[in-house]
Amino acid sequence: MNSIKQKYLALSEREQKLLFIAGIAIFVALFYFLIWAPLANGVDTARTQLQSQQQLLDWVEDKALQARRLRQTSSTSSGFTGSLTQAVNQSTSQFGIPVSRLQPQDDELQVWVDEAPFDSVLEWLKALENQGIVILQVDIAEAGAPGLIKIRRLQLGVS
Repeated sequence: MNSIKQKYLALSEREQKLLFIAGIAIFVALFYFLIWAPLANGVDTARTQLQSQQQLLDWVEDKALQARRLRQTSSTSSGFTGSLTQAVNQSTSQFGIPVSRLQPQDDELQVWVDEAPFDSVLEWLKALENQGIVILQVDIAEAGAPGLIKIRRLQLGVS
């Protein structure tokens, strides 16, 4: 340390001032590039992430509100009242779906269909749900011809 101090004192006054100013400039540059800039970048990144997360939270809250509204409207809508067997018989004849077997079980009904057009079955199931009939379980398989399906077991209930 003494040798560095002796070399500094051996310099002219002008060189000492120049070295002192260069030292201050180096210190400021090191402070900026090693401390200030990374902190500022981190703050900017955190601010951007916060805005992104806030937008995501707003979107999720909006969708949750929509889901609650839909749930309330679906629960306040009139549920199905009447005979499941009668409703299924009427709707299958309306959609041209040949039922091979119906089996009532308490408040539920099991339905079997040997062959029916896929599109007609989808429309029929949608119509049942619109009436308030709930599809509890379904087992569907391909039938012998293209576009036709076989319902091995369809279990319906009331909401």
